[in-house]
Amino acid sequence: MPVSDATTDIHESTITQVPGGASCGCSPELRARYYSLLDEKIVHWNEVLEFGEVLGQGGQGVVFASERRGTDGFKLPIAVKLFSPERHPNDIIFEEEMNYMALVTQKVAEIQHDHLLSVHNWRSIDRIRIMDMELVDGIDLSRLLRQEMFNTLQKKVTESRWKYLNEVVVTVGQEHPRLKPGIAVPIIRDCLSGLGALHRAGIVHGDIKPSNIMLKRTGSAKVIDIGSAFLIDKRTVVRPCTKVYAAPEVLQGKEATPRSDIASLGYVLIEMLSGKKLFGANSALKGLDGRLILASQLPRILPRDVASSELLLQFCKSLIAPDPDKRFENAEAADLFKNGAADFHKQLVKGDLSCEYEPEIRTWLDELSDYR
Repeated sequence: MPVSDATTDIHESTITQVPGGASCGCSPELRARYYSLLDEKIVHWNEVLEFGEVLGQGGQGVVFASERRGTDGFKLPIAVKLFSPERHPNDIIFEEEMNYMALVTQKVAEIQHDHLLSVHNWRSIDRIRIMDMELVDGIDLSRLLRQEMFNTLQKKVTESRWKYLNEVVVTVGQEHPRLKPGIAVPIIRDCLSGLGALHRAGIVHGDIKPSNIMLKRTGSAKVIDIGSAFLIDKRTVVRPCTKVYAAPEVLQGKEATPRSDIASLGYVLIEMLSGKKLFGANSALKGLDGRLILASQLPRILPRDVASSELLLQFCKSLIAPDPDKRFENAEAADLFKNGAADFHKQLVKGDLSCEYEPEIRTWLDELSDYR
């Protein structure tokens, strides 16, 4: 009995019928090209990326809007990041750092988590590295915590809607708008879910801050920008971060860990709940000393409706404890373990203070469609 040929089986299984019952009427040449691709199992495709609007810029390089183009008019919006060699002392160190980042980027791309940035490709053009990633349709948290957002929102909604938004979603804060706990805590839970996936893969994000948290127009949150991420068991010397959100041990020059990500996210949560920049230039809580006393200052910093919740207060303290060993061990623990975010969320539900946060965020962002 003859042995079945896999390619022949594929060919036979792909014979189709066109409407009316007639056999495929395409030319033999076109069909031959199709079968040739099945046999060769490889294609060569030249891709052109045009850099559009600048989405972000920093010490690592520049992020542009772009699009992946196919045939027949297909276009997919994406973002591309060009990594600058300028902060590296020489070409060799730049190449080593890029090779390391390629390894980290690949591991992040393999995670494929709903609350993490999706990475599509890593390429080198004339030795300059370019990362292709999803273009998140939404607004980053730093832009949503600005007074201009609040002013724009008030002008666009009715008086009754404005009253509702202030009761449920966002209201006036000490220095900038603050989010209500029923919105802020679910956002943090989405971030903890994304960070938990990183931590389980042995990766520290290394730069959690409001501008690296996107609220998607679908209503969920996503952790972005993995340029400072590193492997716990394979660290690198060059590791940039934003000091204003860095954990105390990082400011002391010690190694960052998953617990360092937890502290940074805790600072973001407190800023969301208070409407106050914790460690800004005009803050009394500056540098390492400010972080060491922050937990004791929470009853004064947080609004009364937030500080009155002992569970929420304890949750914040467990995120930002100066001693890393007294924080939650990792993001999964901070979300799901005793006194974590899930426990507080349940309390909101029992007290009828929770809300359908994803629809609320979708509507909120829709109302800000013209806000830039």
